[in-house]
Amino acid sequence: MTRLAVALFALSIPAVAGFAADAPASVSTPSIAPPMLAAASTPAVTRNGQDVYHRFIEGLSEPACTAEATERWRSHFGHVPRQLASRGNDVLPLFAYVVEEVRAQHLPTEFALIPFVESGYRPGARSASGPAGLWQFIAVTARNHEIPIRPGYDGRLSPADSTRAAVRYLKTLHGMFAGDWRLAVMAFNAGEYRVFGALKRAGQEARDATPDTLPMPQTTQAYVRKLHALSCLIKEAGERETWMASMDREVPALTAITVPDGIRDLDTLASRHETDAARLKRLNPAHVDGRLARIGQPVTLLVPQAAAAPPVFMAEAPPEVDIPPTTGDTAGAARRVHTVSPGESPWSIAKRYGLRTQELLTRNALDARSVLRPGMELLIDER
Repeated sequence: MTRLAVALFALSIPAVAGFAADAPASVSTPSIAPPMLAAASTPAVTRNGQDVYHRFIEGLSEPACTAEATERWRSHFGHVPRQLASRGNDVLPLFAYVVEEVRAQHLPTEFALIPFVESGYRPGARSASGPAGLWQFIAVTARNHEIPIRPGYDGRLSPADSTRAAVRYLKTLHGMFAGDWRLAVMAFNAGEYRVFGALKRAGQEARDATPDTLPMPQTTQAYVRKLHALSCLIKEAGERETWMASMDREVPALTAITVPDGIRDLDTLASRHETDAARLKRLNPAHVDGRLARIGQPVTLLVPQAAAAPPVFMAEAPPEVDIPPTTGDTAGAARRVHTVSPGESPWSIAKRYGLRTQELLTRNALDARSVLRPGMELLIDER
């Protein structure tokens, strides 16, 4: 990919994704906004690997394996089913996230295989020639597709930012080329103008084209064969009992969230939700050393759903209001103790007992960064 990116730049030919420039100005690109932190319903916290597999297979535009799935690319990507079955990496949760993002836009799940070709599903992947991230965008393409790049922050390394942009562009290409996934990925690889030019030279139209006969570079033709080989490898792996058994496990369901201003680093987010800080940092390499970059716009993270469920952050608590003082003498009464239940926050507990949040924290030698765990006992009355 990186060699093609350089060649296209030298030829001043518009291209897309990891290689190229933006879509024509006349094309309306649909908006795909990240979900907000607080959802109307409670999403699943985990996904079963077998469910992820079936969701992928059900969404394929071309489920039957054809001659395009050459042995060369089957051999090249033979490790992918093992990656998905392995417990020692983040590939399956990331793949599940991209599959759902693709399906949410009613696109074929062949598109969810592109990060295997581009980066091996590594959010922090960088190429010496410039492309970076899960989808291997070059910088100019990233900016054209509204992926923020600022000093100290490269949004190409954000799976949330880059996937949103990639899926938005793939949706545009899918419509431009009459719903043919092969033409769409050829345009994703080499540029939509090259594909339109090839169709014109071949006397074909997108709605009834034969992509493998178009006068396109071999690297672009190979791109289609790579994705088809990958889909066949995963489909055939599902026919093996041992592989499906290894997929029968729960993995974190990932979601994109917008972080409130009160959170400054991933360690704080992890501690608030008893989430693995190391995983958060692996999933969000755009934030160097886990420090959240401030880029003049909302910061988006990819997190396990468990870290997005409300109540999330102290910063989200409603403003404190004056609480009338308690009347009566409580000196002789037994001091009240509250046992923390799952999902409770210092703010919700304080409100229940007519306290300010800071009063509750002070009485229990806690501060705003403290984590409440189910079963903890909090002193409600003054000592």
